[in-house]
Amino acid sequence: MMTHLNAGLSSETTEKARLELNENPDTLHHDIQQVRDMIVTRPDIGFLRTDDDFILRFLRARKFDQVETFRLLAQYFQFRQQNLDMFQSFKVDDPGIKRALMDGFPGVLETPDQHGRRILILFASNWDQSRNSFTDILRAILLSLEVLIENPELQINGFILIIDWSNFSFKQASKLTPNILKLAIEGLQDSFPARFGGIHFVNQPWYIHAMYTIIKPFLKDKTRKRIFLHGNNLNSLHQLIQPECLPSEFGGTLPPYDMGIWARTLLGPDYNDETEYTLTYDALHVREICGGGGGDKEMMKRSQSTVETGSLRQTDRETSTPLLALD
Repeated sequence: MMTHLNAGLSSETTEKARLELNENPDTLHHDIQQVRDMIVTRPDIGFLRTDDDFILRFLRARKFDQVETFRLLAQYFQFRQQNLDMFQSFKVDDPGIKRALMDGFPGVLETPDQHGRRILILFASNWDQSRNSFTDILRAILLSLEVLIENPELQINGFILIIDWSNFSFKQASKLTPNILKLAIEGLQDSFPARFGGIHFVNQPWYIHAMYTIIKPFLKDKTRKRIFLHGNNLNSLHQLIQPECLPSEFGGTLPPYDMGIWARTLLGPDYNDETEYTLTYDALHVREICGGGGGDKEMMKRSQSTVETGSLRQTDRETSTPLLALD
């Protein structure tokens, strides 16, 4: 029996769910109930939400393997229990989350890629460590995913993450300790019901390769196969994500990404509450680009990826021998 659970899905996506995720509209309620019945086996975890819609997104994230689905559901709530401070004030107007969103962490493109996946982008060098803790950035990413995953099309199609490391300094990178990276991996890979179709590193310096080597053991095989290190070769990015779906910073045909788009979507009318946030925005790279203190606000809203396509200088290339080859 078709149910409200499939309401709003295009026939294309319904078919994709059947082929790729083993989703069967006739047994949805039964599948959900099977997972729900396992909850009694983990009295140590508070399952704070167990409605049909909610459990369904976990089934889709684990291709309707009920045991794996339940494991993910349990880890979702366990991660929240073990990191209570992260989820204390887990809402858009929490000052830390709001600041991260307004600084473009994450950016979310309005245009999906050719497979219907939403594209999240992070311009790493925009991370002003005096303004945003890594935890707040991670919270803003998780909150954004919570909002996006409400959409059943995205539960099926999934997401792409592009991280642009242009101008990300060694000093900034030194703040990425194994502990916080592990926290991010646990939160995104092991405890969240989203399908990540690809994680793309662009313009990464050698020390990001080094960091990747350190975190590789924490990554599942499946995740590892989906991480692509493109360096400054945007052609290899375009083979996986069509340029029509990308802003000009990534050699795409869309206009440059406006850092405020996703924040405005989430914050709505609150977004203009600028006094406390935007005016204290004093990151070094913005000062340089804008010449002087506060500078031109429009400049700040735009991403600061300043490496031209294919413009790595020869000297950079010599010092950036990759420490590992692509799998």
